[in-house]
This record gives sequence, C-alpha cells and structure tokens, in this order.
Amino acid sequence: MANPPNASTLRAAGWMAGWLTLMVVIAVAGREATRELSVFQVMLLRSVLGMAMLWPLVHAAGGLAGVRTARLPQHALRNVVHYAAQYGWFVALTLIPLAQVVSIEFTMPIWSAALAVVFLGERMSGRKWLAVLLGLVGVAVIVRPGTGELDTGQLIALASAVGFAVSVVLVKSLTRTEAAVAISFWMLVIQSAIGLVPAVLVWQWPSTQVWGWVVVVAFCGTYSHYCFARAMQHADATVVVPMDFLRVPLTALVGWLAYSERLDVFTALGVGLILAGNLLNLLRWPTRAWWARRSP
Repeated sequence: MANPPNASTLRAAGWMAGWLTLMVVIAVAGREATRELSVFQVMLLRSVLGMAMLWPLVHAAGGLAGVRTARLPQHALRNVVHYAAQYGWFVALTLIPLAQVVSIEFTMPIWSAALAVVFLGERMSGRKWLAVLLGLVGVAVIVRPGTGELDTGQLIALASAVGFAVSVVLVKSLTRTEAAVAISFWMLVIQSAIGLVPAVLVWQWPSTQVWGWVVVVAFCGTYSHYCFARAMQHADATVVVPMDFLRVPLTALVGWLAYSERLDVFTALGVGLILAGNLLNLLRWPTRAWWARRSP
C-alpha cells in the first residue's frame, strides 16, 4: 500500500495550488489586455505594478537588505530567458486558440525534466517519467490539437515552452541559496529594465477597463512566481513541474463557467489521466513490495 505524501511534498503541492489558480486567471486577463495594448506594454506594466504589490513581502523580509544577492548574473540570465518566453506566450495568445497555447506549453515538463537531470543532478525515476507521460496524454486528449503543420503562433508557443523549461531549471538552481521573495523581486526589477524601451516606443494609455485587466495581470504574474519559487524550495523540479498539468483541466473548467464552453467526454478522460499522473507523482511508494518483506 502506498505511503502518504511527505510534509515537503504537501507544502510544495499547496504552493502549486496558488500558482495554478493565478496562472489560469492571468491567461484570461492577458488575452483581454492585449486586445488593446502592445504585449511589451502589458509586460512592463505587469513588472512595475508587481514591484509595488510585492513590497509588503520585501519589507517583511528585511527590505532591500533582505533581497541582496551575490548571484545577480544568474538572476539576469534567468530573467532574460523568461522575458523572451513570456513575450512569446502573450503573442501566441493573440495568434492561436487558448487551448492550443496551453497544449503546446505543456511540452515544457519534458524539457524541464531533462534539463533538471542534466544540469541539477536530479534523479528521474520511471514513476516520474510515467507521471509526465500520463499528463501529456491527458493534455492531448483534452485539447486534441490539429494534425496539420505548425503555423507561426504554434512555433512561437513551442519556443516559449522551451524557454520556460530553461527558466524553471534556473529557478530551481537559485532556490538553493535565494529566498522566494528575492527571486520574485529580481525578476520584476530585471524585466522592468529589459522592457522599458520597447514599451515606451509603443506606449498608449490604457482605457479604464483595460487598466483593470492590467492590474490582474500584474497581481497574478507577481504572486504566481512567488508561489512557484516556494514550491521549488520544498520539492524537486521533477516533482513540482508535473503538478502544473492540472492547469489544463482548470482552464477547461473556467471556460465552462465563464464562457459556457462544453465539457465533453474527452475532457473528462483527459482530466482523469492528468489527476492519475499527479497522484502517481505525489505518493511515496515502498521500495519493496509487501510480499518481499514477509518472512519466509
């Protein structure tokens, strides 16, 4: 019989629940905001407003002294990669259906798991590979992407998935010495610096309605990454990343509640596969079968 998840895995799952909720909301808010504003402008406002929203956590950590870092080059590398991947993700939202963006994005666990094994020395067991496989199959069953050639939006989404995978591995490396609030703080500072000039070149003042969506994007973008960094502090990337598969059924649920999108049998089957993969990944199994432990 399987043992229950250990305390660290449960804490990681709790922080990932926050990440999942905020990421589902930001997908909707991001699409609405980019109907009027440039992606560069949305990303700059997200970072600038995010710094104000994160300040209570920075203050609680000891102010600027509490987020001082000796690993600024690693923070910079992580955020250059993440900024490019995030830009591609927002652009893809404007070019192809949301279901396709999410479907292609979820090739990310494959890339991140492989990179974590190569660069972080994490161990990828057969059970973890099976959890990833079940999640990917579940995603494919739900969104049933077309079989035609990749168009521009799909290629951009795929490049973003690879970029996010690199960012995940870099975050995991940073969590070995850096607090989650410091990782989030430097993300906002560096990405504000990267995006300032492009955003100014295309600047237009948002309407009142779009300001609301921008604030939602900023809040979700700021605290989703804080939640993710905290999750990474409690478990390996190969445990945390497959939990993100739950974002697909959650997105389907939001579509049903907000837009009356139909939930069909394929969605139900895909959700089941994703949940099975996550359960398999979360549970700790005994190293020896019960009958092998019995006395002869």
